[in-house]
Amino acid sequence: MTRTATLGTLVAVVGFLAFVEFTSGVLQGYYTPMLTDIARHLQIHDADVNWFEGAQLMLSALVVPAFAKLGDMFGRKRMLLVSTAITAVAAFVLPFTTSFGVFLVAWAFMGFYVVWLPLEIALIWSRARRAEGSASVTAKAAGILVAALEGGAIVGALAGGALVDVLPLAVVLAVPAFLIAVCFFVILFGVAESPEVSGGRFDTTGLVLVSLALLGLTGGLSLLRLPGGVANPLSWIVIVVGVAILVPFALWELRHPDPLIDVRMFRSPALGPVFLTAGLFGVSVLGAQAPLSTFARTDPAVYGYGLGTTGFQTSLIIGIYLIAMIGGALSFPVVARLATPRITLVGASLLVAIGFLLFLRFHATYGQLLTNMVVAGIGSGALVAALPAAAASAAPSAQTGVATGLTNSVKTVGGAVASCVFGIALMHAVAGSGGGAEGTAGSFSGYVTVWVVCGVTALVAAILLLFVPKQAFTDRVQDPVAAA
Repeated sequence: MTRTATLGTLVAVVGFLAFVEFTSGVLQGYYTPMLTDIARHLQIHDADVNWFEGAQLMLSALVVPAFAKLGDMFGRKRMLLVSTAITAVAAFVLPFTTSFGVFLVAWAFMGFYVVWLPLEIALIWSRARRAEGSASVTAKAAGILVAALEGGAIVGALAGGALVDVLPLAVVLAVPAFLIAVCFFVILFGVAESPEVSGGRFDTTGLVLVSLALLGLTGGLSLLRLPGGVANPLSWIVIVVGVAILVPFALWELRHPDPLIDVRMFRSPALGPVFLTAGLFGVSVLGAQAPLSTFARTDPAVYGYGLGTTGFQTSLIIGIYLIAMIGGALSFPVVARLATPRITLVGASLLVAIGFLLFLRFHATYGQLLTNMVVAGIGSGALVAALPAAAASAAPSAQTGVATGLTNSVKTVGGAVASCVFGIALMHAVAGSGGGAEGTAGSFSGYVTVWVVCGVTALVAAILLLFVPKQAFTDRVQDPVAAA
């Protein structure tokens, strides 16, 4: 194909999906400035807001593998429509309830939007895989989609913060619901279905087993967050049981002719490190953002650390970090073409590691914090775009949805584990750490733990990716199914 034809294919495939990811970004940024208002609206303590994140992460980890497989079987557009409809219904519930329980359930079901990006990448790969330069097309598309996502997050955060100050909360909560409804019709009329579907029977037993495993793991982590949860044996028993269920799940999937998750993919020299990288990456991209925000807001005159930033100054940090992620996402296909996707993934992981490890020495001024966040943001944006695209390129053609979905699921589990660990670390001060946990501030030693864990996990991810075959994720790698 000529360069013009390749770009034409990219525009045709991505077209309306960029709006879908823009909507996804709005959902991720819109509610953050108003969480305190939501807590007052529901008459709950600020700490109880953490249950929203925990419930949504738990449901997300469950629905991604199921919808990814269903997308491979019956069509990715169809599953996009179903997940969008569920998200819209849940969003329309939020403005009309003052019940914490109902709000929590609706908020959790809004987590269905997490399946959009892996389904979109799989849809793009399925439409481009027979064209010359398919891996390049997929990489470019992934970069554009992630840029749209992060742009939506910026717009959502600014819009949410502005509207909650001038409009009733019920009206403010209704805005995303209408945007999601528009998104449904954009997909319905603007996105073509996958040219090929695998069909087959759905692996219900596999879904039940992996659901129980993920429920045990994420449920146990949620119990650890409760007062006295770390010392409660029940929390650890639930986690151990959840992890143990993975054994019969893996054995079942190995025997099943059409498994929900082909666990053999974890043994692939190309896919295995990608999945591990996604889990390690989830530690920083999902688990560290709240601690970084609270560190910036901590008053140094009272606690001896932090920057004492205002809400607007903190919003600027978040906005600049998201802009850096957009730059990283858009630069990924360019760098991957000049080098290789594998080297680009390694470089992105190293940027994340450097950005967080810089905090150990440079955390005393606003400029230092911004610099660290920009470095980590560029690497994070590249990884958000690269991981699902790399998984789609390396997976068998009938398993692209499952592979891209697994990157999201593993990333979510990594973020859930990190969120729990960081929350516990910030609650406990260490003598001589330079600050305490008095009042509502976290301990300085806890923030150091966050920076070290995020930096080291990103460094481990870079090392793991060095063991991936040199030409992985490129057009020079033959489709495993075609080869067979």
